[in-house]
Amino acid sequence: MAGRKAAVRMTEGSIAGALFRFTMPIMLGNIFQQLYNTADALIVGNMLSSRALASVTSVGSVIWMLIGFFNGFAQGSGVIIARYFGAGDEEGLKKAIHTHTLLCFLAGVALTVVGLVLSPWIISLMNTPEEVVGQSILYLRVFFMGGVGLAVYNGCTGLMQAVGDSRHPLYYLIFSSCLNVVLDIVFIGVFGMDVDGAALATIIAQFLSAILCLMRLFRTDEVYRLELRSMRLDPVVLKNIFRFGTPAAVQNTITAFGNTMVQANVNSFGDMAMAGVGALQKIEGFIFMPITSLAIALSTFVSQNLGAKEFERTRKGARYGTLCAMALAEVMGLLFLLFSRNFLGFFTHEPEGIAFGFRRVQLVWVFYCALAATHCLAGVMRGAGKPMVTMVAFVGCWCLFRVLIMTIFVPIYRSIDVVFLAFPITWTMSTAYLAWYYFKGEWLKAKELS
Repeated sequence: MAGRKAAVRMTEGSIAGALFRFTMPIMLGNIFQQLYNTADALIVGNMLSSRALASVTSVGSVIWMLIGFFNGFAQGSGVIIARYFGAGDEEGLKKAIHTHTLLCFLAGVALTVVGLVLSPWIISLMNTPEEVVGQSILYLRVFFMGGVGLAVYNGCTGLMQAVGDSRHPLYYLIFSSCLNVVLDIVFIGVFGMDVDGAALATIIAQFLSAILCLMRLFRTDEVYRLELRSMRLDPVVLKNIFRFGTPAAVQNTITAFGNTMVQANVNSFGDMAMAGVGALQKIEGFIFMPITSLAIALSTFVSQNLGAKEFERTRKGARYGTLCAMALAEVMGLLFLLFSRNFLGFFTHEPEGIAFGFRRVQLVWVFYCALAATHCLAGVMRGAGKPMVTMVAFVGCWCLFRVLIMTIFVPIYRSIDVVFLAFPITWTMSTAYLAWYYFKGEWLKAKELS
């Protein structure tokens, strides 16, 4: 059956082969996922204005602050599902997937309510220029109306990836991403909508992704099939989700809040800085897609192999994946440096905006190896059920220390270079901490699920 071939059992065979087969669909899927917001930015920047582009790109960190909280618990679910799957515990797997799916639906409802209520207050905290406040709030509120679709889609994707199926989420995402681009053009170019048209296109596409994923999970003949009659919150699974997921949720939320403070510093340099840096971050997301995809694959690899008690295979896979990611990051960084001005020109035609984006590339590209190492080692720790380790790295380095650097030095030097340099400094710090914990070897002593 086709359903039997979809999942990749990562506890046997070639390590490189297993990681490659699993990573490639994730990478392609992440590229199309990135197209959601990138299509918004391209179409808004060209069909509306650079000011409208600034309003869309500036709310990205806010969106991920709220989404990150709920996704933290989804990460906890993924560790549990992969562990049960790797161990061959079908009863535990059944309870885990149904608890996970129902929890994602409830989280989506909460995300919508919180997003709609807090949008104006959050925008007011970000030093957003007065001329784009209205558009930023409008975009944010429409986007959060799709909270259920977003949470359920991400939850179903995480479920499939935890059991080794990275292909089906890719198929559904390609379809919905193409639809998102078409709807962007229709709503803005044909119907004359503002930034709300871009947000509306995104949430419609997300809901369709969620529906397609649910149809797959309810119809599959695999052991991870969903059934309505089994849809309940199991107390033991729920306890483990909070046990593994709470540190990740706190990490994601505080780190995203720190990114919001970073965005506030960028905003203080004007709308051209907002447009240029925002466009650069969209492109950087694409450039770094193979690395983040490999980090996700490593998390699943570690979870499944620890569940199967394949400790030496787990260690070899973690080392191989991290070193490959670091080498690839430097190659991608050099190419990015050479062609970033051309890429930025697709988003904005303002020379000042392009100059802001290019300056950031000049200062950070050589440190991409550290960023790759942090992503991969964090994926290893998540898969091993060590969320507190990654929380310390991201909250301490990427949030608290990064914001501290900007708070102290931006007012003194009044240069956006301070904002840019804070990134490689904190990437290096987090890599050093995670590498130290990795070489201690305690992450291989995985906690039992009970």
